Amino acid sequence: MTERKIITGIYGGSFNPIHRGHVCLAKALAETEFVDEIWLLVSPQNPFKVDDSLLDDALRLRLTRMAVAHEPKVEVCDREFTLPRPSYMYNTLTALSQEHPDREFVLVIGADNWERFHRWYRSDDILSAYRLIVYPRPGYTCCNVPPNVTVVDTPLLDISSTEIRRRIASEPDYNGEGLPPVVWEEIKDKNLYR
Repeated sequence: MTERKIITGIYGGSFNPIHRGHVCLAKALAETEFVDEIWLLVSPQNPFKVDDSLLDDALRLRLTRMAVAHEPKVEVCDREFTLPRPSYMYNTLTALSQEHPDREFVLVIGADNWERFHRWYRSDDILSAYRLIVYPRPGYTCCNVPPNVTVVDTPLLDISSTEIRRRIASEPDYNGEGLPPVVWEEIKDKNLYR
């Protein structure tokens, strides 16, 4: 009899910075029947995004770990920092699967990414080897999903890292709205995004 694998959802992002929406989604997903835990995969650079305001990898990793330090089913993963860049999810999932044979990895993406998933590097290979969970995003609907893709109904907090960075940089009275308090304190203390 083979032992049941731990089902680990991989929720990737730049988390620049991590905000309450990210944390709320991770917690909600971790409580579903589809996964046992969620790993927040901090990405060094999304191949589809060029972001001049991307904080140093170590800082984003630190803020992300601070944000979920007390969430029992949510971990932070820095595996992409040691893979060739740009980081492609197929390579990441393959590396994680080889390194953690006790786990079954499930890719977690937003409906916006599902819409352009066919453009991802080796998207067909991802679909043939891994299950996917797709969560809602404002203005996007999911259609034509294959059997190994599950569309979930999770809380939808309309919070944007881009908007948070803009507010930090331009609003002297910005009070950290949308950020976990520990993350806001660290951003203030280190004078980040100014």
